[in-house]
This record gives sequence, structure tokens and C-alpha cells, in this order.
Amino acid sequence: MTNLLSRRCFLGMTAAAVTSAGLLSENRFSVSQNSASTQTPFPSEIYKARITNTPTDEICEKWKAAGFAGMEVTQWNVSPADARKSRQLVEKYDLRIHSVMRGWANFNDPSKYEADIESVKTALRAASAYGADAILLVPCRVGGMKMPEAWDFDIDFDPETLKVKTVVEGDNAPYADYIAAQNLATESSIRAVESLIPVAAQEGVRIAIENVWNNLWCTPKFFAAFCKYFNHPWVGCYFDLGNHTKYARCEEWIKELGNSIVKLHIKGFKVKEVKGKLGGGPGDWVPIDQASIDWKLVRKTLSDFRYNGWMSIEENDYNDTQYNEILDKIIAGE
Repeated sequence: MTNLLSRRCFLGMTAAAVTSAGLLSENRFSVSQNSASTQTPFPSEIYKARITNTPTDEICEKWKAAGFAGMEVTQWNVSPADARKSRQLVEKYDLRIHSVMRGWANFNDPSKYEADIESVKTALRAASAYGADAILLVPCRVGGMKMPEAWDFDIDFDPETLKVKTVVEGDNAPYADYIAAQNLATESSIRAVESLIPVAAQEGVRIAIENVWNNLWCTPKFFAAFCKYFNHPWVGCYFDLGNHTKYARCEEWIKELGNSIVKLHIKGFKVKEVKGKLGGGPGDWVPIDQASIDWKLVRKTLSDFRYNGWMSIEENDYNDTQYNEILDKIIAGE
């Protein structure tokens, strides 16, 4: 891990150089005032978005009429020329493509590592051409071995190297394979993301890391440490308001992740409590307004960290107008 630490210092110095040169500008991808979110008592703006594969006139007309400001696209494997065409189409409607969902990678699999690195570079270049300022990246996943239940996680890790020591209180022998897989995934993911930072900086697109039930970084403190490890303006967190609820309450994740949050997904998940903690079985996906999430507290916590950015819906239980109204209430803290 010594090499990881030395690279981390180098990346910190390059981050300062990028920032001082003015290359990371919050105004580069500004949102039209006509597309601003609902008026709120909070000192920041949250913009509403939906997710699609490839934008069309029909989608743009429908989402614009419903009150959305933009979209996230899942079609990352496109040429810059095709991405620019989509951008031109979307901007006709005074909308924005704010993010590109690259999704799952396999950085902990040596047989897939190089191919996935190249695919993420493709996604970064496409995102730049789309006019997006971030890609969503899930670095890898693990499974097939004994792992703690959601409510039992109590991860002890080295804050400098992120190497996991234990994952539960007491006897950790049953989880030896999981701990080894976790450490391999962390080290290979750090190496991969660091190698991608120069391309992200060149394209002006942030790498926003998401954690999607991949059995990694399963506590707020550990995931926050992983996202912040890079200490670089081109790397942050894509936080899903729903995916993480089975491990800890939403506001706890936000407090730990803080200003590393680049983008937000929102969907509903309902869990029960076990031993005073969230968890207890697989839970159920439910509409946003039926989730076991205190949306008022979530909104206040986001405001505490001056989150100013996008919130993309990742479910399809209601129509566009209904979702617009639900998000307006959440954004307003009602």
C-alpha cells in the first residue's frame, strides 16, 4: 500500500494545480434559470432529472412539460459525435444531460481490468460530448463467500491505507475470505480510479463513485473514507438516496460523505429494524413517498453541506407529473 500513499500525495498536488488553474469551474455546465428547481428556504438549488437510455424529442417534450430540468443517460458506449447530436437535441428544449451512467466495472478481476479501464475512458469522452459533468461508476463487486448481515457491520479499517481489519465485533474468522476480497477490491479500485483521473481532468468530467449493493464499503464512514481517499476534484461520490438505507439511515450517510457528494439518485426502499439498526431481511423496493426515509431530515442534512446539484429519479411507480410534485415537496423540505 506504500505506492498507493505516494500516488495519493501526487494526486493531491495535481488537484491543487487543476483548481488554481481554474480548470474545474462550477459554471461550466450551468443550468438555465428557466429550468431551476422549485423555490425553497434552503441556500442551494437541487435540479430534478429523470434517466433514459438515449434522449428523443418525445422524451424531452414530456419531461420538460412535467417540470424536469434535465436527464441522466445510460448510453455511455457512443462516439463523441453521436453524443454531441444528443446534446443538441436536448438543449433545444432548454434541458441538460447532466450525467452518464457507466455503471458496473470489474476492477478486481485481472482478466477484465484493462478492458474496463478503456470502457470508462470511452464513457468519460462521451460524457464530455453530451455536456455532462460526471459519470456514475461502480468500481466492482464481491460475493460468493460468507458476509455479515446488514445490521451486523462494524468495520474497522486503516484510515491511511483503507485496509480492513475486521468487519464485525467479535470473531471475524468466518469472514476471512470476505475481508481479503474487500481489501483486494479496494486496492484495485484505487489503482483504477487514479489511472483514470488524467482522462477525467482532460475531458472535464468527474468520476462519481456509486455503491450499489456490491457488498463493499458497507458503512457510511468506510464508504466516505474511500470516496475521499483520492483527495482530487475529479473524483467524488454519486449517492443513492435509497440503495444504502438497509445499512444505515440516509442522513447518516450524507453526514459522512458531506461535500464529496457530486450527484444524487433517489428511489424508495422500505426496511425494518433489527437490534435497533436498519436491516432485517432483503426489504422491499417501494415508491419514494412510502420509503423508510425521513425526507425532511434528508433535505435539511443536504442543505447543511450546501449540496447544490442534481437529483435523478431511479424508479417508475408514478407518472412524470406526480414525480415532479413529489420531488418539489422533498426539495422544499415539506
